[in-house]
Amino acid sequence: MPLIKIETVIQAPQKRCFLLALSVDLHTVSTQQTKESIVAGVRSGILQLGDTVTFRAQHFGIWQTLTSKVTELETPIYFCDEMQQGAFQRMRHEHHFEKQGNTTLMRDVFEFASPLGWVGKAVDTLFMKRYLTHFLKERCSVIKHYAETEAWREVLPLMDNLK
Repeated sequence: MPLIKIETVIQAPQKRCFLLALSVDLHTVSTQQTKESIVAGVRSGILQLGDTVTFRAQHFGIWQTLTSKVTELETPIYFCDEMQQGAFQRMRHEHHFEKQGNTTLMRDVFEFASPLGWVGKAVDTLFMKRYLTHFLKERCSVIKHYAETEAWREVLPLMDNLK
């Protein structure tokens, strides 16, 4: 099963980074390139353990839906979301947040598998891993930008203690 690991150093407090990554509002901002929208489940705010959200997005010119559930959560250091329904055979996305002095190391660990046996494995190897790596790096850069600037207040307006 393909594995993608991305590390992003963010000049912001750990809890702010953690909450931004759990924000469905920021998620839709960070995935504008795929015209992603929320069609079911939690539609605004911060995801909690057990919450589900269904996204509709355009990938490779095809509209797809994916339902994800927060299956593990340990504030403010870790959460995991896993696909419940969607195009993949399996998808698991771990989000780790490690405080390092005045910075936060945000580590994404993304495992996925496409359906269709050997055809799916070939697709994963030939282009899906590269495509998803780019997609996730783009999302990480948006989280970094919001966390390091005053933009975080647009998404987490009632949380002034996250300075």
